This record gives sequence, structure tokens and C-alpha cells, in this order.
Amino acid sequence: MIIILGLIILIAAAVVAVAGIFTNTGSAHAVNGAFSVFGHHMTGSTGALFLFGIIVGAAAMLGLGLLLVGARRTSRRGIEARHALRHSRRETVAAGRDRDDLIEERDSARAESASAGRERDDLAQQRDDLAEQRDDLISQQRPLATPVSRDTETPGAEAEAAPPDGTHRGLHLFGHRPAHR
Repeated sequence: MIIILGLIILIAAAVVAVAGIFTNTGSAHAVNGAFSVFGHHMTGSTGALFLFGIIVGAAAMLGLGLLLVGARRTSRRGIEARHALRHSRRETVAAGRDRDDLIEERDSARAESASAGRERDDLAQQRDDLAEQRDDLISQQRPLATPVSRDTETPGAEAEAAPPDGTHRGLHLFGHRPAHR
């Protein structure tokens, strides 16, 4: 808006100056005849004409100044907008990198979690297999753990007398002989 106002004032000052120059064609620098600008009749001396020239020049400078201020303001806004756009693009790139890093961390965490889950399942399977083997060994050792009489050799019959030293002649639950005291 300032640019348009400045341009209008500058054009008006130029029209007044051109009209004053073409109507002041006298040889004695006297303003003998009246001239009109925008319907207004101007009469007077050369001093008055000089004063009008100063006023027209000031108006022209005001219009030119407003034109340049408006152009500078528009240029500054453009520069600020380009700077903000560059800054925004840098932030977008940085956010994209951060997002990619987080995605990579998430994927590696998922892979580690899946690996830990497989390891847990493998260990649980090993535990179950060992428990099954233990149960098989216990079921195989039960007939051996019951004392057998030497006279009758029938399973389930208890020995009639213990040795005088207090030790047990049978096998321990896991197939080992008990330690002597």
C-alpha cells in the first residue's frame, strides 16, 4: 500500500514539474501569464514559481522515499521468508534423521526382544526335557531303592537285621552308597 501511495505522489509531482516547465517559457523569467495545474491557475513572480518548484521537489522526494521504503520492506519480508523456509527445511531434515534413528532403535529392540523370546523358549524346552529325564530316572530308580532280602530275593521284602555298625546295605535314592560314619 505504501508503494502505491508513494508512486501516486511521485507521478503527481512529475506532472506538476513538467507543466511548470512547459508554461514558463518567458525570456525575462517573469511569470506574466498564468498557467494552470489540475485546474488551478498559478500566477505570480519567479520567486513564487521557485517556491512552487521547491514544494514540488519535496513532494517528489516524499513520493520517492515512500516508494523505496515500501520496496525495502517488501524485500526484507522476502528475505525473512526465505530464511524461515531454509530454517524450516533444516528442522525437517533433522526431524527426519531423528525419526529414522528412532525407527532403527525400535527395529533393533524388536529384534532383540524376539531373540530373547526365542532364547527363553529354548531354555524352557531344555528345562522341560531335563525334568522329563529326571522323572524317567526317578521311575527307574524306585525299584532299586526298595531293599531286597538276600534270602527271599523278592522285591519289597525288608532286610531282617541291620548290620551292627548301623550302615544300610541298600542303595541310596539316586543310586549312590551312603557315606560311612
